[in-house]
Amino acid sequence: MSSAVKRYHVIISERAGEMLVQHTRFLAQVSTRAADKMRRDVVETAKSLQEFPERGSWLADPLLPANKYRKLLVDKKYLLIYQIRENTVYIDYIVDCRQNYLWLI
Repeated sequence: MSSAVKRYHVIISERAGEMLVQHTRFLAQVSTRAADKMRRDVVETAKSLQEFPERGSWLADPLLPANKYRKLLVDKKYLLIYQIRENTVYIDYIVDCRQNYLWLI
């Protein structure tokens, strides 16, 4: 019997990529080592969604369509907000949880 794992294609949106660059630049003002680690951790976590994207919990808010977006925490500070459509994971936002991100809603 084959135990092939279903693999998803992960796409980081242009907006999410820009957000990652902004977070990295900001953190680099304090520590370039920490900024590089954060960037690597976000990229590794994004890549890990290829195999098990459903592990992120639903992002629940009355202003959002039910069961559209999932969230996954990275390093206790950064949130990947993504959706799964067929065999593709779309990462739409990368937000710093220490900031007010209600503008997303």
